[in-house]
Amino acid sequence: MLAAGTAAQAGFSAVLIGLPVLGPALQDRYDLSLSAVGVAFSSVWIGPIATLLPWGLLSDRIGERIVLGSGLAGCGVVVATAGWAGSFWLLVALLTIAGALGASVNAASGRAVMQWFSADQRGLALGVRQTAIPVGGAVAALALPAVNSAAGLKASFVFLGVVCIGCALFAGIAVRERARPEVALDAADVEWTLRDRRLWLLSAGSDLYLVAQVALLSFFVLFLHDEHGLSDAAAAAGLAVMQVGAIVTRISAGRISDALGARIRPLRWIGLASCAGVLLTAVLTKASVAVVLPVMVVAGAVSMAWNGLSVTAAAELAGLARSGTAIGFQQTTLSVTGLIVPIAFAFVVDSASWEAGFALAAVGPLLGWWLLGLLPESAP
Repeated sequence: MLAAGTAAQAGFSAVLIGLPVLGPALQDRYDLSLSAVGVAFSSVWIGPIATLLPWGLLSDRIGERIVLGSGLAGCGVVVATAGWAGSFWLLVALLTIAGALGASVNAASGRAVMQWFSADQRGLALGVRQTAIPVGGAVAALALPAVNSAAGLKASFVFLGVVCIGCALFAGIAVRERARPEVALDAADVEWTLRDRRLWLLSAGSDLYLVAQVALLSFFVLFLHDEHGLSDAAAAAGLAVMQVGAIVTRISAGRISDALGARIRPLRWIGLASCAGVLLTAVLTKASVAVVLPVMVVAGAVSMAWNGLSVTAAAELAGLARSGTAIGFQQTTLSVTGLIVPIAFAFVVDSASWEAGFALAAVGPLLGWWLLGLLPESAP
């Protein structure tokens, strides 16, 4: 079950992180400014804003297996088609649809893990599940430069589509519901979600953490390529190392959380560490690549450590019956942030500098640390 949920999330994450790997190729093909590239990176976050909560409700109602398999397979088909987009705006439209379909994995795979692990194991289990994001990112970072170099942008999108379809098939075969949902959920569950102050605070704090993560991940390759002259392959290799580091930080955060019997305290520690890492990146943007690259790798790995704890906390606030809905709501707010940040970050860099962009991004986790301090700690 854990492998199936992790694989499904990894398939969709390969698309999310694969786009930044293809950033220079997209720039060349569509003759894009940095701000336009930011729009392309944001496009895959647009669809989930509309579909994450419905996917969460649907997984609570009919179970995870159908939701995971159908949504991710549809995403794969659309992503593969995107390679033939004749214009930039058609590409944006196709990636928006792909994001809407692929968002099925967020709530459903988290809910599946919730069912099969006890409270003292969930932090670690969902931490492992959330390693899917860096795992998918590492696959994309290692494979896409070679695929794009050998066969072009169309083949790169086909590769990402095939990864999604393969992961969807695995999830469709392997996922099993421990029990059918106890109650049929309805609009009252949406009302509960929107009125729960704790969930709002948790989601808002997580959104602010995402600012630093998106800034580092989405623009890692472009920054090193444009500012320091690294090849696409070399920059993507650095991104892959960052993803390996993120696997370690996510599993470690989950294990520490279980040992402490707390979610919010370790979440807040991560916020401070993330702020420090992104701020140091801002200070060192003009330093040699031998200095700035390892700093960005470590800062990126730290900035990705929080997600598993946040998902665990959201699910535990809601309880099993509503966990899909709660995760869907939380991931919806994250998608809004994921839509805004690449565009805003690229605009700041275009208007001012890379230093200003990273410095502003460092403010996000600091504000998130403060906001999560307003949330009372509750036992798992």
